[in-house]
Amino acid sequence: MELRDLQMFVAVAEEGGLTAAARRLHMSQPALSQTISRFERQLGVKLLARSNTGAQVTQAGATLLGEARAVLARHDMALRTMTRYTRRGHGVLRIGIPLELPPGLLDPALADLARVHPDTRVQARHLSTADQRAALQAEELDVGFLRERPTGAQFDAQLVVREPLGVLVAARRADRLADPDGIALDALAGLHWVGFPRSSSPLWYDEVAGILRGHGIDLGPRAPEGQVLIPDVKLAAVADGRAFALAPPDWQRLLPDHVTWSPLVGHPLVRRTWAVWPAEATRGDLGRFIAGLEGPGST
Repeated sequence: MELRDLQMFVAVAEEGGLTAAARRLHMSQPALSQTISRFERQLGVKLLARSNTGAQVTQAGATLLGEARAVLARHDMALRTMTRYTRRGHGVLRIGIPLELPPGLLDPALADLARVHPDTRVQARHLSTADQRAALQAEELDVGFLRERPTGAQFDAQLVVREPLGVLVAARRADRLADPDGIALDALAGLHWVGFPRSSSPLWYDEVAGILRGHGIDLGPRAPEGQVLIPDVKLAAVADGRAFALAPPDWQRLLPDHVTWSPLVGHPLVRRTWAVWPAEATRGDLGRFIAGLEGPGST
């Protein structure tokens, strides 16, 4: 019996339905429903009576509800008690964030952190992978979200998201290049890539560049070192129809009529993001934040 299972069951019982509980837990309703069903099979009892109007606890569910609340309260109390032995950083958790992250990725972890460690204040900084690594080494960050997994024993890392990248192209180009499954990478051979500076994330840059070259694509002029590839830069660069840029499916930017996003056939480019923190870290609030991050299986 996992604590997360108990938290989900309590949320459904208290909210009276899966939809409201899913919003409270910052997760999808189907994922919550599957977890509850698996939990019931594991226990061998029916915990909830579901209907079109919501979900009500059964007699067995009411019994478990009281026990679950007690377990969760005791768990939170234990964490708060141990915090005085592990707290460092004066209650400030410094987080490094790349320019693009899926919306809502950090919400469950931040909500859980606020509940268990209400005195911890979060400071977020937008930094490239290279800058985050340097800041972690200089002890100027407590945790970062990097496009590359560090090697060696200095840092621990957890994969938090995989994003199959698509392309931003001029709409008139997409009309000719796209088929029902998207655009094949080979079809972009006549265009050049609007890339990011290699110094910002060397290993990720080399991976992307190698795949593009393998499909006969012109990398174009290298982006100036220190340049930040903000959304406006991407859109302006692809608007004339001679270039393309890479972007995830949930790219948070309103596209003009003359630019469109399309998936890449076969998903040849997958961007990975790792949460990275010092291996010797003992902060309770940092540990809680890391534990609350969703894994790539849910993204």
